[in-house]
Amino acid sequence: MNDPVVAPKPPKGMLLHCGAELVNRNSLYEVPTPKATRTWYPLSHTSVLNEIELQLRSCGFNITEEAHALSHNGDRYFGVLSVTLPNRSISDFGWVVGLRNSHDQTYPAGLVAGTRVFICDNLAFSGEVRISRKHTRFAERDLRHLTARAVGQLGNKLTGLDQRVLHYKETRIRDARAHDIIVRAVDAQAITTAQIPEVLREWRNPEHIDFKPRTAWSLFNAFTEAHKSASPQTAVRRGEALYGLFDTETGAVWNN
Repeated sequence: MNDPVVAPKPPKGMLLHCGAELVNRNSLYEVPTPKATRTWYPLSHTSVLNEIELQLRSCGFNITEEAHALSHNGDRYFGVLSVTLPNRSISDFGWVVGLRNSHDQTYPAGLVAGTRVFICDNLAFSGEVRISRKHTRFAERDLRHLTARAVGQLGNKLTGLDQRVLHYKETRIRDARAHDIIVRAVDAQAITTAQIPEVLREWRNPEHIDFKPRTAWSLFNAFTEAHKSASPQTAVRRGEALYGLFDTETGAVWNN
């Protein structure tokens, strides 16, 4: 089995928090885990990463690339793993798994499914799965069981993303409808009003020829270009809102 490639810089769709730093795997091991309290039992960043990787591989996934970032003096971790299955034949976009963990009680350990378009490095996340509701007394003991369950749920979400994207590619979109969807995206908090011009520009004159067809997939990628300016946590929230909006607008039906 080949080791995953370590990204020399964050994927373009993984803008880091202000003050965050891209780090290698060894740096994660150097981050001290705070002592537990009576009501809070923090998980080390490496234990979360190692368990997720173990469960992904046990489910048949190959991990092809990795990127890791720390912020707030190492208290907050966000990572991206590019994954695939041996029998997956789609070549224009891949799957990614976003990981997060915190030592300052900002958020619990979790992971999220996403897509990465190869020609432009656009990331779009959908379907967050929490490993645990909070870092409870038995979080460390139950981490393997909780992670196995979470990765099982994530696997269904990843395969579901292929179904969604195929449906988006087959759905034709006219300008008037595209403009309406952009307004609805603001209402759904998938973008801000300040990002409307950028989305319109990418829709009307896409940078990549693959998005010249007037389809929902081309419009979707006009949005994800705008998401490149968002931090990981914001990108996750907006990605989920964007997928939900496009499912509604295109009539996509899939089992998540």
